[in-house]
Amino acid sequence: MILGSVSLSHRARVNLALLALLAGAFLTGWLAFSYATAPARWALVAHASAGVGILLLLPWKSMIARRGLRRPRPARWASIALGVLVLVSIAGGLLHSSGALVAWGAYTAMELHVGAAIAAVPFAAWHVLARPVRVRPSDLSRRLFLRTGAGLALASVSYAGGELALRASSLPGAGRRFTGSYEVGSFDPDAMPVSSWMFDAVPALDAAAWALGYEALARFDDRVTAMLDCTGGFCSNQEWAGVRVDRLLAGRLAGAQSISVVSATGYARRFPVEEASRLLLALRMGGRPLSAEHGFPARLVAPDRRGFWWVKWVVAVRPEPVPYWWQPPFPLQ
Repeated sequence: MILGSVSLSHRARVNLALLALLAGAFLTGWLAFSYATAPARWALVAHASAGVGILLLLPWKSMIARRGLRRPRPARWASIALGVLVLVSIAGGLLHSSGALVAWGAYTAMELHVGAAIAAVPFAAWHVLARPVRVRPSDLSRRLFLRTGAGLALASVSYAGGELALRASSLPGAGRRFTGSYEVGSFDPDAMPVSSWMFDAVPALDAAAWALGYEALARFDDRVTAMLDCTGGFCSNQEWAGVRVDRLLAGRLAGAQSISVVSATGYARRFPVEEASRLLLALRMGGRPLSAEHGFPARLVAPDRRGFWWVKWVVAVRPEPVPYWWQPPFPLQ
């Protein structure tokens, strides 16, 4: 096959490979978001390798796209939107991973990467339904599987080579954590970035009227040093102080399977009851009361979990009889 002419069979194979790589990149990306421990490393290796595979196929896909643009088709704009969003997502991922541009203003390259990927999902679903890839039995040959394996190996080797080159460079990406996050403001509360899930606004809560009793809980001084690893692309180590959840719920955990932690915004996460002694309802960070942006009057500290588990502006902590997994893997609000 030469690059100037792509046969019908090869077009189907390129489209099928791209579809598989896009799906793999999306799924492994969300899997990496789920962990702040070792599984995130392997999910990100698979995620980045899929991204490299997409880049390697772009020359062939560009010829297919140019050929398609010469023919009038309904809803062509949707296909163009899908292509643009995929390219924007890849650009955001490259900017973040290299450190060439981690953030501008209040927005980060990681948010661009993830936002474009989410926006591309409905267009990808439409594309699959409206223009399905027609694969013939003859296309599913032993040669195809060998080529697929070779392509995946090439993508993985290219990713590994890129990482080695990045480590040898002076770019900030060389120092990012295995989750892909950049350490910022550790042990300096004033320098720690502010983040919230999706579009949560900072509520104004009155400590005197707080449902959990601010003065009573402020007397506790349980402490833990833990890293908040945000899916927005930063991580920060801080010393947190407050009350351990097993102390807070002492005598109320019998028969419970999970612990529900609810924010004033309606945001909520549920944890296994076995983690009660590891969870901290923090009222202070770095020896000072939390600011409103960081969760005043109290936020949850959940060591070894990603930042979206660290519920801010907590108004309720309660044992529940349902298992912790009886919830969406990611918050829906």
